Amino acid sequence: MSLPVIAVVGRPNVGKSTFFNRAIGRRVAIVDDTPGVTRDRNFGQADWTGRDFFLVDTGGVVEGSNRMIDRLIRAQALTAVTEADVVVFLVDSRAGVHPLDQKLAEVLRRADRPVLLAVNKVDNLPTEQTHLDFWELGMGEPHPVSAISGRGFGDLFDALIPLLPDEEGPPARDDLRVAVIGKPNAGKSSLVNRLFGKDRVLVTDVPGTTRDPVDLPMRYHGLNLTFVDTAGLRRHARMKDSIEYYCSLRTARVVREADVCLVVVDSAEGLHVQDVKVAETAWEAGCGVVLVCNKWDLVNKDTHTAAAFERDAARRAPFLGDVPFLFASALTGLRIRKTLDLVLEVADRRRQHIGTAQVNEAVQSAARRQPPPHARGRAVRLKYATQARTAPPTFIVFSNLPDEIPAHYRRYIVNSLRSTWDFTGVPIRLRLRKSGE
Repeated sequence: MSLPVIAVVGRPNVGKSTFFNRAIGRRVAIVDDTPGVTRDRNFGQADWTGRDFFLVDTGGVVEGSNRMIDRLIRAQALTAVTEADVVVFLVDSRAGVHPLDQKLAEVLRRADRPVLLAVNKVDNLPTEQTHLDFWELGMGEPHPVSAISGRGFGDLFDALIPLLPDEEGPPARDDLRVAVIGKPNAGKSSLVNRLFGKDRVLVTDVPGTTRDPVDLPMRYHGLNLTFVDTAGLRRHARMKDSIEYYCSLRTARVVREADVCLVVVDSAEGLHVQDVKVAETAWEAGCGVVLVCNKWDLVNKDTHTAAAFERDAARRAPFLGDVPFLFASALTGLRIRKTLDLVLEVADRRRQHIGTAQVNEAVQSAARRQPPPHARGRAVRLKYATQARTAPPTFIVFSNLPDEIPAHYRRYIVNSLRSTWDFTGVPIRLRLRKSGE
């Protein structure tokens, strides 16, 4: 399902980045006492009481400034407001009601979006009452919070969640969503056009032609497939404007909704770091992954070129050793139809469910071959295992000391499951629980 977006806006140095880091639970945005440190936007996924959403951090808005950088930051922040489902208007309790707060409040009142007023730096809750001064902004009830300590966040998000749009239901079981992703100019739109046998999306030599995700339905082998052509993903530092940034946000949402991602790579250029990061984004989101090496007709090759390409990719990112590669050309049509069969194969593996007795036997057999290492002189035992869910396959292993099982042994268990059943193209989730839970 599609995740709602919450944008955090405010004038410089009110604590937006600290608020953002606290809300998503990790330090992503740079925090400094100097106003204007955040110039680009950061976004991250967070949840509250089981409701997931994207949170967007923006630069400080200086209304009325003629400085170029202030105008650019303002434009990007207002784009965030336009894209958001809900806006958190953050102000500074220590500075009181600032003229820039009043100007920004006038702008937000004209926006067709729900706005929640959050008063930051109220560190002595519940005794401190400085947030009450902000009633004069006319933005509704001021919600006191402390981004440093996290105080007040519970009440703020309890008020925020009801403002989000209703959750969409899951897609029908026989439907598949296939996201076509990759860095700019890898040939994503050309691949989609070749699959459909006609020009369904615009193709040019200019990177970034595709802005918004484009849904294209297809019926194949009795299934409804929806292909989503997306904007090219590049590093945030190379994004030139707010439109491109929000294209990447929409693409991230599409990836989360997808069953299978076709990661399109320009094989004539070789596998770049950004290609690996794009594939990793889909893998970590739990999608099935197929790596489509496009423009294979332009590669000087012999009988070993494809195998060498795959080995090099697996050395650079081990998870790519579990991903199917398709060497194709959208221009000539080379192996393009095989893409559809690979999509169905990966989707079936992603949905397969293994019986508890079989899972338990596979894990116990792996433990007999290679027992888990002892923890401070105590034997670590794997007592029971089962598959908890599919799409992606998630396995739970119960142990007497689950927290003492090291990362390398977890990888060993996952690899043992892969060697027992075919999970090519599918990420596996492993959860460790204490016996009796």
